[in-house]
Amino acid sequence: MVAGDGGERQPGPARLRDVVAAYIGLTKPRVIELLLLTTVPVMFFAARGVPELSVVLATVVGGTLSAGSASVFNCVYDRDIDEQMRRTRRRALPRHIVSPGAALVFGVVLAVLSTVILAVGANPLSAGLSLAANAFYVFVYTMLLKRRTAQNIVWGGIAGCFPALIGWTAVTNELSWVPIVLFAVVFFWTPPHTWALALRYREDYAQVDVPMLPVIKPARSVALQIVVYSWVMVGVSLLLWPVADTGPLYPITAAILGAVFLVQAHGLLRRARVSEELSVLQPMRLFHSSNLYLSLLFVAVAIDPLLR
Repeated sequence: MVAGDGGERQPGPARLRDVVAAYIGLTKPRVIELLLLTTVPVMFFAARGVPELSVVLATVVGGTLSAGSASVFNCVYDRDIDEQMRRTRRRALPRHIVSPGAALVFGVVLAVLSTVILAVGANPLSAGLSLAANAFYVFVYTMLLKRRTAQNIVWGGIAGCFPALIGWTAVTNELSWVPIVLFAVVFFWTPPHTWALALRYREDYAQVDVPMLPVIKPARSVALQIVVYSWVMVGVSLLLWPVADTGPLYPITAAILGAVFLVQAHGLLRRARVSEELSVLQPMRLFHSSNLYLSLLFVAVAIDPLLR
């Protein structure tokens, strides 16, 4: 900060540490963590044990860069609405720490590096799937669906399902029904997870005309759809048992986690029928539960073959 002519403080050049932190923030590290959580356990399952370390390393690094690249492109395109929303106004572009042009170049570099690392360190199939997920998130979800339809996260969320396919193909170099089932689990998990968060920030989305479901539907309707998706998600998760011939750990874990998730989903519906107020709805309870559900379910996916 520097003093202006009138004695007031004016913004000065950002410190190097702030710029580095801003570039890292553009990649949305917390989202990357969740995506890797659905990648690495599938690699253990595909290997029926411990996968080759070099392949795991290449997949983790390549997947991190790919997901980071997609997030950067998302931040560049959505910088106008990010500046107006409480949840996103502290990001690098709304704060003008990084320019849109520099961010765009950063995103392209990450995309190229991720594709090369996955192609060389894993295989071209995994690299192609990663690139397809990146493109789907940017062009289909961010640019086409997000600002046009309340079904944005349902279909746009497909991009977040690709890590299950990428983890599997990195080990086997082929697709099968097993990763497709896990793909479907994440697909049906995404709406309850995201709509719970959107209920918390529905005023932000309404302010910038993003038609998230909680913006255009009452909370009880949103909660009802969350319950429906949650039941389907739990049912699909149990399909992995016969499809992949798992040991007993996975179905037991999936059933217990699914029951807990359904209790939370029905609890949200019950509260939504009473009041639309956030203090009553408490949607973040389901949001945090959804993160725990997915984490523990995929930990079970990783551990199950080790016990056999």
